[in-house]
Amino acid sequence: MTDSVTSALLETVAKGLRTIELGQPLFTGMPCSPNHPGFRMTLARRHGDMVRPDGGSASNEVIITGGHVGTHIDSLSHVSQDGKLHGGVDADDAQRGGGFTEHGVEKIPPLVTRGVLLDVAGTRGVDVLEPGYGVTEADLVDAAERAGVQPEAGDVAVVRTGWARHFSDATTYLGQVAGVPGMTEGAARWLAARGVVATGADTTAYERIPPGAGHRELPVHRVLLVEHGIYIMEHLNLEDAASEGLTEFLFVVAPLRIVGGTGSPIRPVAVVGA
Repeated sequence: MTDSVTSALLETVAKGLRTIELGQPLFTGMPCSPNHPGFRMTLARRHGDMVRPDGGSASNEVIITGGHVGTHIDSLSHVSQDGKLHGGVDADDAQRGGGFTEHGVEKIPPLVTRGVLLDVAGTRGVDVLEPGYGVTEADLVDAAERAGVQPEAGDVAVVRTGWARHFSDATTYLGQVAGVPGMTEGAARWLAARGVVATGADTTAYERIPPGAGHRELPVHRVLLVEHGIYIMEHLNLEDAASEGLTEFLFVVAPLRIVGGTGSPIRPVAVVGA
């Protein structure tokens, strides 16, 4: 980075910035895909359990979670097709020893790039898309036109279905019976053709879950992770961003460097002017 670019960046920061949360909080009992272990947290030591001679006391916790719980990112080791990961890597060879020697989540770099919000629910004139609705390429094109922005190479594209409004109701949110709205293969291929580095949505599986189908098949994961090497983020909360009318913004997120992991909790934020 040149001195002039650094100076311009620091001047922008000095003028004032604020962040808008794009994820969900982590708490015991929150909705979780049936394919993954849930999140649990409890205090291991409470204030007063041990008091130091000067009267000080400390508390701490134990956290148990899967890598794909809450707002998280999928690494390229998360899904294989016919035994192969992205780039033709043999999945069985790569997963020896209790972790992945290739495509682990620690290989995902911090993402500081342009974010584009494609508000499909808002474009269709509803607060929340209906259960099991498949977001099509045409839906994304319409949302992009409404927003006046187009996803480009290196961007992160986040897709709003409005489903985050159901996060407090696990039965509805997970949609085991009624289904969950989400991306279709055609929509995913449209984003891939535009060169996005990552994409995410405000649902548990990113892609459409048909009524009664559960998570038996996830073809969009194959398209993005295996075929195109595009990271997927799930359990986003795009309600605040949408209510503020965001269309493009500075997107910032970094996964935990879990060596050999297939996913990581994240805290994505939109950075905008104060």
